[in-house]
Amino acid sequence: MHKAISEVAKQDVSVHGSGRTDAGVHASGQVAHFDAPDGMRMNPFNWVPAVNTKLPATIRAIACEEVTEDFHARFSAVSKTYTYDLCLAPVLPPLMAGLAWHLPRQLDPETLKQALEILQGEHDFRAFAAMRGNETNETSYRRILENTELHATAHGYRIIFTGNGFLYKMARLLTGSAVYAAQGRLRLDDLTDLLDQPSDLPCGRAPYCAPPDGLVLDHVVYP
Repeated sequence: MHKAISEVAKQDVSVHGSGRTDAGVHASGQVAHFDAPDGMRMNPFNWVPAVNTKLPATIRAIACEEVTEDFHARFSAVSKTYTYDLCLAPVLPPLMAGLAWHLPRQLDPETLKQALEILQGEHDFRAFAAMRGNETNETSYRRILENTELHATAHGYRIIFTGNGFLYKMARLLTGSAVYAAQGRLRLDDLTDLLDQPSDLPCGRAPYCAPPDGLVLDHVVYP
């Protein structure tokens, strides 16, 4: 996107996204902002087709609008919603390849729902964050997972997470842990114990990070 916008603007333009997604993770509602060069009077509507001519077919700008000078795609966001698709069919449909976690080993949907309910609320999610190496004692792992939902689909289930922010690989670690519980590989009590661990004690870790397949940044909410 940075290269495409810069080519349209005919100069280097910094582009700021609402957040980074892991390789293999999709986004249907990613948001980014940039400062149009001084003197460039292009209607926001016209940026969409202009930028799309510079992008591969797998990436598309959907809409563009003018915002206030203090808007920031990342820091102005108040919540994000991710979805994660699970395919329980014996054979993964070819058109779902890369778009769902294939789980031919069955799981208990009621336990999965209970696991997701345990994760809801404001917690210290350090056990559900992959370490990048730049953490300090002041790093905050507190996030509010405002809502978790589980919906049946034609091939399995869709998990929905809505929160005020997500740590690195947090959505995938939450999904992996909930699925493990639903498969009888993790007790719900142990899942509860992973939340709000004291910072002065060794931190237990979520048992499994779900693959990127199936995870989608669905939308970002702003004030």
